[in-house]
Amino acid sequence: DTLWDLAIAEAEKRENPNDDDVKPGEVWEKSILFMGNKNGGKTTIILRCLEREESPKPTLALEYTFGRRAKRHNTPKDVAHFWELGGGTSLVELIRIPITSHNIRSFAVVLVLDLSKPDELWTTMESLLQVTRNHVNKILTKLEKTNPEVAAEMKQRMWNDLQRDHPDYALVDPFPIPLVIIGSKYDIFHEFDSEMRKIISKTLRFVSHYYGASLVFTSKSEALLLKARALINHLAFGYDKSKSVSVDPSKPLFIPAGLDSMSQIGPPPASDSDLGKMRANTPLELWKKVFEKTFPPKSFCDLQDTKDPAQDIQYAEYEVDVMRAQKNQ
Repeated sequence: DTLWDLAIAEAEKRENPNDDDVKPGEVWEKSILFMGNKNGGKTTIILRCLEREESPKPTLALEYTFGRRAKRHNTPKDVAHFWELGGGTSLVELIRIPITSHNIRSFAVVLVLDLSKPDELWTTMESLLQVTRNHVNKILTKLEKTNPEVAAEMKQRMWNDLQRDHPDYALVDPFPIPLVIIGSKYDIFHEFDSEMRKIISKTLRFVSHYYGASLVFTSKSEALLLKARALINHLAFGYDKSKSVSVDPSKPLFIPAGLDSMSQIGPPPASDSDLGKMRANTPLELWKKVFEKTFPPKSFCDLQDTKDPAQDIQYAEYEVDVMRAQKNQ
């Protein structure tokens, strides 16, 4: 920026003080971590959010990119940091790098689940959310000692999307930081048998509502990507939240956080006699058992197919590779 740009921004700042959280002229910085199934479409979603026209490459380990937007003409641009965890669940320990006590207040998670692979869906979701939640809770426990106001504010914010008079207030367990669940590859999912679609949709509605998360189904179609983008832009740049809701199981789901309810979702999709036989301590456990009865989890190990990054063509560097070959020899 030239001196003139700074002077104009300074003058505007004095003229239009706004009462938002962000002080006038101050840059808003948010961070979002994308994680989920391998080849589930995380990179594609990030590129669409940042309006980049490049073709997605496979993500190796943890990748970083950022986007900048100005709210109004001649105001400083807000920054959103996008982190992406590759390798499905095999590298989940890497989440400790982007999520720290310094940025926890402005952090959000986007979980991308591949709707075309229901047998991997629950395992992927459970392992990624569990590790993330444990890590965030550790940070919050530390914050309670060092900065109790911030910790209290974050705990309060978890419940913001659910009004106190919401009938499910006592039945849910909100995720400690904002969470969006994206069901990707809706075009393939749409070809599934209607009963299978119903079970997957219902289960994801329950999980999202239980965690206080927003839920959106998406595919390569522009209209669906725009809906996912609206939710992500709300987290990244504070854009207005969409108020529209679509809960029809024959159409792509779109449910912003706090706008669903257990009564609308209904009981787990199983017969009463089956439900009676299932031993579960929590509603989440019961839904898991019902879901896995229809879609037994595939015993898959992401680690086996995590290739050696040194052999990856997209990172080839002639001189380094020649030296490496020589050393190996």
